Amino acid sequence: QVRLVESGGGLVQAGGSLRLSCAASGGTFSSYVMKWFRQAPGKERESLATISWSGDITSYADSVKGRFTISRDNAKNTVYLQMNSLTPEDTAVYFCAASLTWGRGVDYWGQGTQVTVSS
Repeated sequence: QVRLVESGGGLVQAGGSLRLSCAASGGTFSSYVMKWFRQAPGKERESLATISWSGDITSYADSVKGRFTISRDNAKNTVYLQMNSLTPEDTAVYFCAASLTWGRGVDYWGQGTQVTVSS
């Protein structure tokens, strides 16, 4: 059983930056593709970014491409999401997730961290 705990959320002004972290425990971190999602009120959960097991391959949703960067540190069992040029439309609960495979599936979810961007 893998446990994922996000941190780093908060309130930021438009144009600002935040870095989210997701610490994993209970499994072999490097065995998992790691992902970030978000869910805004009244909207479906949105996949934002994916990073491969070793970190050499990344993929982004068009909505965050060029602004957000996913990275991982397998020695620290942690995945990060650097978010720049934030807008109020980025306000949501952000979740990290782990998957054994590269694809749409998720095996484990974190509990989420709130990001609020003020105008």
